[in-house]
This record gives sequence, structure tokens and C-alpha cells, in this order.
Amino acid sequence: MATSEEPAEQGHPNQAFGWAATDTSGVPSPFKFSRRATGEKDVRVKVLFCGICHTDLHMIKNEWGKTRYPLVPGHEIVGTVTEVGSKVKKFKVGDKVGVGFFIGACHSCDNDLENYCPKKIYTYGSTDYDGTATQGGFSDFMVVEDRYVVRIPDNLPLDAAAPLLCAGITVYSPLKYFELTKPGMHIGVVGLGGVGHVAVKFAKAFGVKVTVISTSPNKKKEAIELLGADSFLVSHDQDQMQDAMGTRDESLTQSLLFTLFFHCLGC
Repeated sequence: MATSEEPAEQGHPNQAFGWAATDTSGVPSPFKFSRRATGEKDVRVKVLFCGICHTDLHMIKNEWGKTRYPLVPGHEIVGTVTEVGSKVKKFKVGDKVGVGFFIGACHSCDNDLENYCPKKIYTYGSTDYDGTATQGGFSDFMVVEDRYVVRIPDNLPLDAAAPLLCAGITVYSPLKYFELTKPGMHIGVVGLGGVGHVAVKFAKAFGVKVTVISTSPNKKKEAIELLGADSFLVSHDQDQMQDAMGTRDESLTQSLLFTLFFHCLGC
């Protein structure tokens, strides 16, 4: 890891410190930059933990061809509130909070589906409302509009909460959207990676019966003994797959299957 400190990026009054990738090697180095002053609808958060998502690895190496350097990654951010704007009512100084992958959108629709907004602003690698580059959670603090801040329960350890801001919501959302949270239902989770294992844990917490479908037979013990899955299928075992046809709940629609497949496989 580089030890030389990158030159400061200016533009806002609050000096910040983070770890930034500066080229396609993806090697982070110390980086001074600035964040905006806390606006009337903003929350300032002292970052205590930030998870690592594979998206971070793609972005710091410009594997998707859209990275703008220098880039401070990190979008599974948890910490404590240190300042709130005059119009912020949901949070107060000292609250435990989290910030995920989005920090802005056009807000012209009534559906609260900012993740589909063509003008959405990502936590890093995007252009903020004022035209400056957004920088992520591998830094000492964040300034975020309160709409994009979530409260962390006091009984949930902050380090454990961080992955829920990305991997967690990725699977929680389709489970809720497709109403697959009713006790006794039977669903399949395709892939037991970083995202897939969270899907299993959520589903079991809802009282749902879970079958894990994986290409890796050696994940069976983890799926059943550690995560509580009810059964396990090896996807390339044609006999197993044939025998399992029709055994999962009919509410496991093709759309949901593809949703979980897209997010879980290989993660």
C-alpha cells in the first residue's frame, strides 16, 4: 500500500481525509480532500466502519470503464451523527446511522425508487448536486442529505451492520417486494456468496423454508449447519435438480429467481 500522501482536492470548506485509488492498479493511498458544509437537510456522520463490496474493487481498478480518479471507495458506511441541519427532524447528534450506495436523485417522481432514477447520485464516483465529485466511506466523515441516511438499532453492532447497507438491502428488497416473507413459504437462493448468505439469513429470520442452489458442493455444510438452510442442491447435478422441480413455493416467480440469481451468484 502506498504511503505517500496524495495532494489535497479542494472545493468545500470542511477538510476530510480518506484512502483513494489514483490509477488502475487500485492501490489506495492517503488522500486529503474536502466536503461541503452541513446544509439545512444534511447529516454529518463520523465514519466508524465501512464494509468492502466487490463493486469497490471493480471501481478502484476501473474494470467498468467509468472510474474518475482520484476515487475514495466505500458504500457500506456506518457511524455516528456529529451535526444535523436546521430542517433535519429524524436524526440528532449521537445517533448511530448508516449510508448506502445512493446519496441523491432528482426526486421528481412519487415512488421513492431512487435506484431507478436516471439522475441518481452514487456515494462515490458520481457528480454531486454542486458539480463536484462524490467520495465514499473510506474516509473520516460524510455529509449526506437526511433522506439517504438510515438509523442503526442500538442493539446491532456497527461493524456487523455495515454489509447490510449493500448486500443486505440487495436481497431484503426482493424478498419484501415479491412478498416471500410469509412463514412456511419455500424459496430458493441461487449462489452462496457474500450476498447469498445474507439472503438465507433474512429468509430464515422470516420463517421461510430455504433451499440453497450452488455450483460448489463444499458449501453444503456452511449453508445448512452455519446459516440454517433447510436443503442444498448442486446446480450441475441434473438428478438433484430434476428431483427438486416443483418443490419450491409457486410464489418463487421467475422474476424473483432471476433477481436473486443476479445478485447472489458468484458474490
